[in-house]
Amino acid sequence: MSASPPPVASRRPQTLLGPLLRNLRRHPFRTFIVDDQRSWRGIHLYLGALYLARAIERSTPNRRVGLMLPTSGMFPLAAMATWLLGRTAVPLNYLLRPQELAYVINDAELDLVVTVRPMIERFGELPEGVRPLFLEDLERGLLPPFRRAPAEDPAGTAVLVYTSGTSGRPKGVELSAAALAANVSQCAEWGNVTKRDVFLGVLPQFHCFGLTVLTLLPLTVGGKVVYTARFVPRRLFELMRRYRPTGFVGVPAMYNALLSDRTATSADFTSYRYLISGGEPLSARVREQFERRFAITISQGYGLTETSAVLNWCRPEDQEPDSVGKSLPGVDEVVCDIQGNPLPAGEEGEIRVRGPNLMTGYFKLPELTARAFDTNGYFKTGDLGRFDESGHLFITGRISDLIIIAGENVFPTEIEEVLNTHPSVADSAVIGVPDPSRGQVPVAFIELAEGATFDETALRAHCREHLATYKVPRSVQVIDELPRTPTGKVLRRALPVPVAH
Repeated sequence: MSASPPPVASRRPQTLLGPLLRNLRRHPFRTFIVDDQRSWRGIHLYLGALYLARAIERSTPNRRVGLMLPTSGMFPLAAMATWLLGRTAVPLNYLLRPQELAYVINDAELDLVVTVRPMIERFGELPEGVRPLFLEDLERGLLPPFRRAPAEDPAGTAVLVYTSGTSGRPKGVELSAAALAANVSQCAEWGNVTKRDVFLGVLPQFHCFGLTVLTLLPLTVGGKVVYTARFVPRRLFELMRRYRPTGFVGVPAMYNALLSDRTATSADFTSYRYLISGGEPLSARVREQFERRFAITISQGYGLTETSAVLNWCRPEDQEPDSVGKSLPGVDEVVCDIQGNPLPAGEEGEIRVRGPNLMTGYFKLPELTARAFDTNGYFKTGDLGRFDESGHLFITGRISDLIIIAGENVFPTEIEEVLNTHPSVADSAVIGVPDPSRGQVPVAFIELAEGATFDETALRAHCREHLATYKVPRSVQVIDELPRTPTGKVLRRALPVPVAH
């Protein structure tokens, strides 16, 4: 079990919209956001949200409003407009295939999507019966009449975020205003995030990580965030040099790509208080290369959509290699055996959590919601991990990814970590395939490093040097690009399953 977390400033349900609007009203001429198109001062966001709220109100009575917008200041404006009406924002993953996006829109029962024309032109038309509300078409120069925000219901669903679908159909996760506000407060307290901080944001805002940490957190504390809609390493370094950010949140694939920019130096990172990696484990190779080349440590974090994003964060002053850190204030986190009994430090089991930042439930899925929590009210994450004696959490794998080889439990990440240390491997993914004599055997897929040649014999020999024999992949196959979610997480279920031999 983790050490007792420090207290959160307030245990009462918190509101989400009120603090955002107060900040904008108090500092109307402060630049809160810079994106690829423009700068957004407090007055722009505040009046824009009021005006858009009126447009939404005139367009639909539906309680849920879709948001399909690039990473930019347009997203928080549209979210606040939705909350001004006491409605639920539904961020849409525009990177889904058309039929997948249609499934989410239909499941959420949307009839209106706030968007911009380039999104529709690039990613396709909306399903029949769903109307786009284009921000470009809103009247300009006409200020809306002042309207007061409704009394905010902290327990009401502020956001319906759909999971990435790594294990089947996407599920709608209902996050209340109180849960999101609690997680913002937890992050701000744990990281001492203030109005002096400048975030560099490229993660999509339809993902809970980008929503909470790169959108709500900066606006709530009064800091600045610099957005760019596409991840292009050279563009990110240009923004670093211009704005001198103090915080960057990314996924491992992004950090790996940043290493490829030959113009970058350690001077580009001197303004940072922290670099945070989440979504999946950060390889030791990338972490060590970053430290050697840029003289800065990447801190790992951990969380899920169902927890409003963040549960753990390994702060720079309390680093443990390969750990995602200690739990945030107010998060009650345990590692349990299969019966749900808490395990002592050092023992591996399922990670379960309680706290004010947990979801209300899965949209229209009451039975699945009930199964997601144990009898003590802990959310069952499905992730496996262990604590050390000081309360640092180490993620060891997903229960669903576990490979059982002749009765031995093997986690793909252990094999992937070894493969990724070989100079010919840019990244890897391992899955278990059926085997008549051993139950399952591991099979590896790799992306080749630039200029490298593929030598399966050498790669398997490399694995034998560092792994028990039964963990060595039965085969290693080259793949042009590992299948990933929009935030960079490898989709193991999308890998081709070869026939074991």
